[in-house]
Amino acid sequence: MKRLAIFDLDGTIINSLGDLATACNNMLHDNGYPEHPLSAYNKFVGNGISKLIERALPENMRQKDYVELRREEFMVYYKAHIHDKTYVYDGITALFEELSDRKVLIAVASNKFQAGVDVLLKYFFPNIHFVAQFGQSDMMPVKPDSTMVHAIMNIAGATAEETLYMGDSNVDMKTALNAGLQPVGVTWGFRTREELIANGAWKIVDKPAEILSLL
Repeated sequence: MKRLAIFDLDGTIINSLGDLATACNNMLHDNGYPEHPLSAYNKFVGNGISKLIERALPENMRQKDYVELRREEFMVYYKAHIHDKTYVYDGITALFEELSDRKVLIAVASNKFQAGVDVLLKYFFPNIHFVAQFGQSDMMPVKPDSTMVHAIMNIAGATAEETLYMGDSNVDMKTALNAGLQPVGVTWGFRTREELIANGAWKIVDKPAEILSLL
């Protein structure tokens, strides 16, 4: 019996691609670089903001110090427009409400910066209690490092057998496996069913409600 459900954020419970792409293209435009179509960002996102910037920049401009400068520009724009185009996937709010009714604890483990996680969860899910919500910070390395997942499990007092992890990418599948969990891949996010299977998905779900049958 599962008593803790851990969710990735971007591509799993919210679609934030439009705002991430717009902020990144704004940074590229301001620095005279080619912009990318929205579809390209499906592959750019997933490993944190710095990696997003690195992937979007021309190959000869991906030095660490330069990436961090451009990241600062990205962040100014993104923080001001963080939920202009972002929306909750159909069925997620109802899933959270049902999980809460079943006394299943809900948590979020994301590679988005911590302040962004906090803002988005408060904005889109004001009535949902999250037992923990972690993003990238100086104290919390990005996934597939399993540090934040183990931290959530400790806060919830849940064992691996009592925990389910949901995500939309290879990063999420690897994170769950690194934490000793069975990864559940969701197909409505940024990556493909094939990627999820190839990276060790235990189960694949096509709609949020299907997660209930795995608890």
